[in-house]
Amino acid sequence: MAKQFMEINNNVFEEYASAMKKARNEQLRGRSKGEEGYLQSLDRIIKDKDIVAEVPLGIKSIPIKKILGTYYYTRSRDFSSGFLPLKEQNTEFAEKWKSLCKSHLEEGIRDPIKVYEFMNKYYVMEGNKRVSVLKYFDGYSIEGNVTRLIPKKDETDRENKLYYEFLDFSNKTGIYDIWFEKRIFFRELLTYLEEYRPDPLEGRDKFEHFYKKFYIPFRIAYKDLGGDQLKITTGDAILEYIRTYGLSNEFKFERRERVKKLFEELLLAQDVTKVEIQTEPFEVFRGNVITSLTNLVTSTKKLNVAFLYEKDIDSSAWAYTHEKGRRFAQNILSDKINTCYFDNIPIDDNKAYEKIKEIAEKEFDIIFTTSQKNLRATLRAALKYEDIKFFCCSPVQAFKNMSTYFGRSHEAMYLLGMIAGTMTKSNVIGCIEQYSRTSVITGINAFALGVKSVNDSAKINVIWTDDYENVEKKMNDINQLAEVGADLVLKRGVAEGWMSGRNIALYPIECDKELKYTFGEYLCTIKWDWGKFYEKVLRNITNGSWKGIFSTESKRVSFMWGMDSGIIDIRYPKNRMSFQVSRTIKLVRQAIIDNKMHTFEGPIFDNENVLRVGENDYASYNKMLYMDWFVENVTGEIPKKY
Repeated sequence: MAKQFMEINNNVFEEYASAMKKARNEQLRGRSKGEEGYLQSLDRIIKDKDIVAEVPLGIKSIPIKKILGTYYYTRSRDFSSGFLPLKEQNTEFAEKWKSLCKSHLEEGIRDPIKVYEFMNKYYVMEGNKRVSVLKYFDGYSIEGNVTRLIPKKDETDRENKLYYEFLDFSNKTGIYDIWFEKRIFFRELLTYLEEYRPDPLEGRDKFEHFYKKFYIPFRIAYKDLGGDQLKITTGDAILEYIRTYGLSNEFKFERRERVKKLFEELLLAQDVTKVEIQTEPFEVFRGNVITSLTNLVTSTKKLNVAFLYEKDIDSSAWAYTHEKGRRFAQNILSDKINTCYFDNIPIDDNKAYEKIKEIAEKEFDIIFTTSQKNLRATLRAALKYEDIKFFCCSPVQAFKNMSTYFGRSHEAMYLLGMIAGTMTKSNVIGCIEQYSRTSVITGINAFALGVKSVNDSAKINVIWTDDYENVEKKMNDINQLAEVGADLVLKRGVAEGWMSGRNIALYPIECDKELKYTFGEYLCTIKWDWGKFYEKVLRNITNGSWKGIFSTESKRVSFMWGMDSGIIDIRYPKNRMSFQVSRTIKLVRQAIIDNKMHTFEGPIFDNENVLRVGENDYASYNKMLYMDWFVENVTGEIPKKY
């Protein structure tokens, strides 16, 4: 027993020496960067902050990595910035640290600490040495009596707005340790949880059930698989999982394989060098089919290709534009491919996945899903059927198992804006759109920039809709726009009959004698030609020159072809414009095609006068995909829902 006691004492002596050495090295690294090298202290952080409330939260399990400092500045000098000890071995401080170290090694540290939470970070009032020991041993969590310090709300501060979104989420759910990097993600998870109906609840409310039965098991699996390697939060990761697989009653151990595959996708996604956004249409090459793509094509086998449409081609112009593209590719490549289509694919993720899975079982080599509403269901199928090559028509970055494709519609939208800017007489232009996280905001902004380029006085007034077919809602929207003076409206509609595609089009507002407002005949619209894309992609695959077409183990491939490819263009009435306006539109269109002009070239300010794109700079495709702001001549708010 005496020998064992001596060994433990020797061990804690060595552990303290090791911890102190790491602390000194950490401090030196900090000072080399111009930092003090000491622990943060909350009393200095909140010195100039306006704290509006102190809220006791009781005993909570606190992740060690979120404990960033101590409360008092005087105590901060005992620790390095990483909470490791700086005092010498022969001090009272060191002896207490070693005593806690001994307790940790023998039975674990059990006594809760006392902490303040500020902006989702924790600062220790009592228990600094306990935290220091656990930091040294890479502990995961510790029990703590938490008091929350709430700062005054500040709409100009991004971090403050994010924190208030977190407060709203935690107040509604009672969940305090899920964090996101974007405000909108708190709302998205809350929407999932509001629809969550676990069975059985086992005496818990549904938020507690989600936290204990789903979130905690997922977090354990995610961390075991190396989640700390990712730059995103665990909350971001679980939301990505729910988007793909849905929210079930509980997270079971056998679903770790799903997390593993998703983890691989997320790991690849954070490396920007492995993201390839193809913006130029490639040439068609010939290659060795057998050596290039032996698992997909042989010299004697035709490719089996399926096209999936959200609606049927007799009622949906969008489906029909893709159907025309399928027929075009089939006619040209009839000796190399067999194609067919499936329509009325559900938009509900689970139902869509079941339908896509049923189709995948029919031994197709390639599957194109043509609605971005089926993105998550397509990804889920792609993760399961790794031998099938999946493409989804969606303006988002691709995944490892699934490539994406779309047209650079913002180029055409800019031209529509120029036309609107020259034709409006009231300088008020309406816009009726359906919100989504991608492309819609970009399109509205591109349209507004086009308007501004020819008419600095015109404004765009945005109204959001969830149902284009609702006649009553449509009339209310147009009346609302007419009341603020709009004489033109940008909305989705049918141009030249349904066969040319359901696209964004510009309409005049007309009024009859009884002061009833309606949409006139469209003035200009976007048109699509998907045949050019499908033919080139499938011809390259059948020729064996597939390199750069598919997302792979080492990269993700997204296609963002523009007006130079011919898949997207505009129709506009030259006879209703002056020669000068028509000539200007023609010149700008050609400049876009020749890549001599970028629609999002700075300086660009948002409608809160914040510079978003600097002078002599332009927005990258990544930034354009996920805009969450309006340019300065747009009136309206982005919905507070995902």
